[in-house]
Amino acid sequence: MSSDPEKMMSKADKMTKLTLTRWSADWRGATELYEQAANGFRASNKYEKAKVALEKASKGQEMQSSPWDAAKHMESAAALAQKLSIWNEVADFYRKASELYVECGRAQPASDALGKAARALEDVKPDDAIQLYTDACEILEEDGRDQMAFDLYRACANVYIKLEKFTDAATFFLRLGVAADKCDATNSQCKAYLSAIIVYLYAHDLKQAEKCYNDCSQIDAFLKSDQNRSASRLLTAYNEGDIEEIKKVASSSTVSNLDNVIIKLARKLPTGDVTAIQMNMGDDLDEDDLT
Repeated sequence: MSSDPEKMMSKADKMTKLTLTRWSADWRGATELYEQAANGFRASNKYEKAKVALEKASKGQEMQSSPWDAAKHMESAAALAQKLSIWNEVADFYRKASELYVECGRAQPASDALGKAARALEDVKPDDAIQLYTDACEILEEDGRDQMAFDLYRACANVYIKLEKFTDAATFFLRLGVAADKCDATNSQCKAYLSAIIVYLYAHDLKQAEKCYNDCSQIDAFLKSDQNRSASRLLTAYNEGDIEEIKKVASSSTVSNLDNVIIKLARKLPTGDVTAIQMNMGDDLDEDDLT
């Protein structure tokens, strides 16, 4: 047989087409040729042609009822699309691979495929990356594998922070907290809640930060934690207009054990005028004082 990948592709294509003399497609033979052609193209750095060969090999495996092998080829095609900076194909191919893994009943690789797509698209198509991360999390949640989604929650929150969508970022840290609670991962849970509070403070939304703190403090594990004490000290310092205390807490070991992106936000606190907050608090107390 010729080792020329172009000839292999041509021969494989003919094997999948019905003619007067060929009444059924030979998908098994064609798929082997597509796979060999893909290897040949890759070896000679012809990535576009290798990608096409892998797409066809994936289709061939599907036609033979082998979704696992089809998914593997689709992931390989997606990796080549990334190398070629064809971003819409990166998303489409990894999504297709994920669907094929779901067909196999394999939630973890299905989620992993979407996670790979999201990481590839973070800088070039961040909104698409967020959707991919979200879908990857949901696959694991539905399969009862919440603990395996922790890194995905964090990654998605980080993209939201880059986009300065702080409310969405905080929401994802809270989702991480809920998932951690299901797994009895107390440390991850408490870190997630403190992270959400710091995000709100960075956005200079003290009201939402306090609401978040109060809601999370209903959970016993958080109420007794070092992260709770740090959050309480931060909020007290904000309400008292104590900039030095804010900076002291933001540099504490408890905050330094959070994700890097949160540490960076904390180091920049306060982002607004905390003396104005203190004055507003005083005005509110005067208005509400009915005694």
